[in-house]
Amino acid sequence: MTSIFDQYEQASQSSQRPKPMSEPMVSSGYINMELEDYSPMFTKKKMILNNITGVITHAAVSNDSLVLAMSKEDDGRKLFRLDLKKKGDCGEEIDYSKFVQQNSKLNSIFLDPLGCHLLMAFAPRSKDGMGYPELLYLHQKSFKVKQVSKSKSYEVTEVGWNWENTSENTTGPILLGTSQGHLFETEFEADSDRMFTAGNQYWREIFDIGKGSEMPITGIQFHRVNKTSKYFIFITTATRLYQFTGQAVMKDDKPSLQSIFYMYLTIPETGFQDIHSNLKYSKMQFFFDKADAPKTFAWLTGRGIFYGQLDPISQQNSNSLISQSSLISYPTGGTEKEVAPLSFVLTEFHALLMYSDRVKIVSLISQELIYEDMYTEAHGKLKNIVRDCKKNRIWAITDKSVFRYKVIREERNLWRIYCDKEEFDLAKDYCFNNPAFIDIVNVKQAELLFSKGEYERSAEIFAETQSSFETICLKFLELEKPNALKVYLSKRLDSLKDDDKTLISMLVIWMTELYLSQLGLLRRTEKQETNEYQQIQSDFEVFLLHPKVTKCMQHVKSVVYDLMASHGDKQNLIKLMIINEDYENVVAQYIYKKSYLDAIQTLQTLKRPELFYQFAPSLIDKCPKHTVTALIAQGDRLSPSKLLPAFLSCQSDEEHVSEIIRYLEFMLNFNVRDKAIHNYLLTLYVEHDQDALTRYLARQGTDIAVVNYDVHYALRLCREKDLSAACVNLSALLGLWESAVELALQVDLQLAKNIAGMPEDTELQRQLWLNIAESVITKNQDMKEAMNFLEECQLIKIEDILPFFSDVVTIDHFRQPICESLKEYNQEIEMMKAEMEEATTSADHVRAEIQSFRNRSVTVRVSDLCCLCDIALLLRPFYLFPCGHKFHSDCLMSETMPILSPTRRNELTDQQRQLTVLSNIELSSVTSSGLPLREDLRNKIDDIVAKECIFCGEHMIQCIDKPFISDEDWDRVMKEWE
Repeated sequence: MTSIFDQYEQASQSSQRPKPMSEPMVSSGYINMELEDYSPMFTKKKMILNNITGVITHAAVSNDSLVLAMSKEDDGRKLFRLDLKKKGDCGEEIDYSKFVQQNSKLNSIFLDPLGCHLLMAFAPRSKDGMGYPELLYLHQKSFKVKQVSKSKSYEVTEVGWNWENTSENTTGPILLGTSQGHLFETEFEADSDRMFTAGNQYWREIFDIGKGSEMPITGIQFHRVNKTSKYFIFITTATRLYQFTGQAVMKDDKPSLQSIFYMYLTIPETGFQDIHSNLKYSKMQFFFDKADAPKTFAWLTGRGIFYGQLDPISQQNSNSLISQSSLISYPTGGTEKEVAPLSFVLTEFHALLMYSDRVKIVSLISQELIYEDMYTEAHGKLKNIVRDCKKNRIWAITDKSVFRYKVIREERNLWRIYCDKEEFDLAKDYCFNNPAFIDIVNVKQAELLFSKGEYERSAEIFAETQSSFETICLKFLELEKPNALKVYLSKRLDSLKDDDKTLISMLVIWMTELYLSQLGLLRRTEKQETNEYQQIQSDFEVFLLHPKVTKCMQHVKSVVYDLMASHGDKQNLIKLMIINEDYENVVAQYIYKKSYLDAIQTLQTLKRPELFYQFAPSLIDKCPKHTVTALIAQGDRLSPSKLLPAFLSCQSDEEHVSEIIRYLEFMLNFNVRDKAIHNYLLTLYVEHDQDALTRYLARQGTDIAVVNYDVHYALRLCREKDLSAACVNLSALLGLWESAVELALQVDLQLAKNIAGMPEDTELQRQLWLNIAESVITKNQDMKEAMNFLEECQLIKIEDILPFFSDVVTIDHFRQPICESLKEYNQEIEMMKAEMEEATTSADHVRAEIQSFRNRSVTVRVSDLCCLCDIALLLRPFYLFPCGHKFHSDCLMSETMPILSPTRRNELTDQQRQLTVLSNIELSSVTSSGLPLREDLRNKIDDIVAKECIFCGEHMIQCIDKPFISDEDWDRVMKEWE
């Protein structure tokens, strides 16, 4: 049953709460978020130990092994040992009174980190020379107490255990500190009694801190640095802190610490840190991380707790291993004087200070008292408070009871403490991703930066909070801090999700307005060349390339375009259009700015021919040469017919016309056949370049079916411009030969002759030559020229041109041509006679052959076989060819059918079908040839099937490259031959 004192203590403990903060924190923007954790950070529980019969004088706990030293007037001195890992273990008592002197008293007990090795230090009760100091050793699994014989001259006040030792049988090298300041290195082995005898024990003095004077050592810690041979050693006295570092000699993976002190033996005065204190005692504690590496250090002194971080690996000052050190004052209760505690233990963030009747818990970060636990007289006075470093448990021992403290999330309020200390990065680390806590820290940090005038940095932090958007914006607007406002808006933009399209659009438009206003102000004050302007411009360009901005611009670009236009910022307007790939407006803006070359260059970089069609009228009118060069560079990607409106709308001066002709001539290389293009080019040739017109007409050829221009339109244009030579060619192309020759005679006689030789109709050629001859002879009456006509054209005879001469011309002038003409007639008559005789002879030969065929016969024997199926020929109807081959009619038909053309095959099939129908009925109808219908069908079938011998006719010649064995039969034949 719980006593009334225990009930009172539990009630008082449960009523305690953490002290409120000195000032209220800024409220978070999160709603219904619990910001405080009111569960106790430190809770105490009394251990039920029924076997404790005496008054507890000393205690030690390590690795769940509890050792209590008890004293009882009528029962001697005993140890109570309890294994906390074993449930239901009632503990065991060990009487050690017979191993020590009667006049000695127990000063301290020391338990190694494994909880296996216990050392008990005794000192004489009086200093009258009676008695001597003693040191006893007890193993966890033994009831036999062993005395360390070499310690009788020294009063051991502190033990430095080997934290790397993992053996339960031996302690490994350890350090012992004495009341005179001597430092000894030794090692204890549980199973060896020789180690505890004076002659065989490993016991070596390695340093003397006191150097002849009494300077009790109150704390010893030595640790290895990152698994190297380097060690550091901390030693404390009541007023001094010593630090030693050096290389230890390793033997069997055990260090010899004596070598560390070699360098300090030659120094007259070993360096130390001195803190004045009226206390005759002190205490040193280390806190270890999860890897059992020392992390923080604390030293109890008369003026306070000297606390700091330990970092022996990255130390910059070789004289000290402590960083971020501070002296924490002891807490007082109002008018209460500051009193030093009797002992303390160290946690990661707190120090538990033990007084005779209470335990005070102080934050190592804020250095404030956060908890005070009172102990009633029923439990007696507090004797010690210890921390089990292996199991991370804290034990408080009074005269009569043992209590265990449970630490529950001691880091819970660190974010508040660091926030109050304005160490905001650490505060956020200890928020442990709690959004409400982080928000409070950010708000306070942002407010602090704002008050210091660091507006841009403040804006960055404000953007991460849940503070009112309007409130923050007004703070910067009131102070006219557009840069800070831009930073805030930019960070808020980054934090928005893609679905928040309305908010994104608002922020993008607002930030664009801010940039444009700043740039416009600098332009109006003629500061375009300053670094400030360049920086803002650069930031603006980066802003426009932001992924969310570019995506948002697809929806609000018209608003932003109007905004930029209202500020007159054409440069950024064009850049934004390029970013948005709004090239139509880009080119339009360049043309508006009269930057025609930039517009052309922009068009060239694109693969959008429709933009050329749209802007060609303006560009070719203002910059014809560069525009046409750009059009030519596009090649056949552009359709010249779609550019015709641009060509027609520009000026018709020499510069524009020459560039248009250059482009159209280039496009002809791509075989352009559009008549509109050719007609327009021909029009330009007619009006501006007749030589080019002649070359163009010559290239187009003399076939009206293949020319690409409208010949009638071309002829009309040439007539209007009186281009006779071109009209001659065009008339000839239209087949107006007489008109062409007539017009050519007005231009050039040779041209007329060329035209006369063009028609394919010889009669027409003869008539055209006669027209030329008539015109020339009638006009000149030149006999020599008339003779030349007869030589040039074989179609004209002398008798054809004689009527063109006047009556005064005599026959003597034509004697030679007339004689030559008569000779030609005689030759033609002789040739015709020879041909007639040859035809008569051939007719006689044909008649003779016909007569011989009528009398020819072939004898068919009974033994004759079909050349296809090798069966007797007379068994079925057959065909007999003059070459001697014989075939059954059905065999020949089967062989002939595949080689017939589709038309002949269909015809044969149709006739066979008709013959089959007639065979089933009696019909005596007669065809126009006088034969019965049935006989006529058979004759037609014979004409198709028996047209020629399949072995001797054309089919055999056509099959000369056909293999004898087909691909389908090859495998089968090969197997047969095998």
